[in-house]
Amino acid sequence: MGTWKTRGLRGSTLEDMINLTIDKYRENGIALIQKIPTPIKPVAMDKDTRRITLAYFDQKSTVDYIGVVQGIPICFDAKECNTDTFPLQNIHKHQVDFMECFEKQEGISFLIIYYTHKDEMYYLPFSYVKKFYDRCQQGGRKSFRFEEIDTSYRIESQRGVHVHFLPLLQKDIDSRC
Repeated sequence: MGTWKTRGLRGSTLEDMINLTIDKYRENGIALIQKIPTPIKPVAMDKDTRRITLAYFDQKSTVDYIGVVQGIPICFDAKECNTDTFPLQNIHKHQVDFMECFEKQEGISFLIIYYTHKDEMYYLPFSYVKKFYDRCQQGGRKSFRFEEIDTSYRIESQRGVHVHFLPLLQKDIDSRC
């Protein structure tokens, strides 16, 4: 099992906060959002404890979360970053493809990025993700800088545990009209 500092548990702080938030949204009848587990294929198991001791990713996952908010389908991925530069290698082609197809079906796709060194979270609409991703694919920067994101999409955390992104989702929806 991974530990706090291993690569496999990066993003767990943000995901824990998001999970608390989506539980509250569900309890209040605002939204139904589910965490999508990454499919794995067990290779070895400890016979005594019946725990998986070795596994590999069975297939590429899509995004971290899928759900519906007041009748609007949404999907999003949660990412953490500890510098002012976010490497686009952290957003995989199959994720961009999935979010793009999701949007073509009139869903809303986005990222939630937690800049751990600033203790700030941002909602990043898919249009921004796509712009940065396309720039990279065309030979441009392989990252985007903090200064390039729209800081009006900052997520205000309530008591440091909830990630209330619904006001920013509404802002994203309004900007499309």
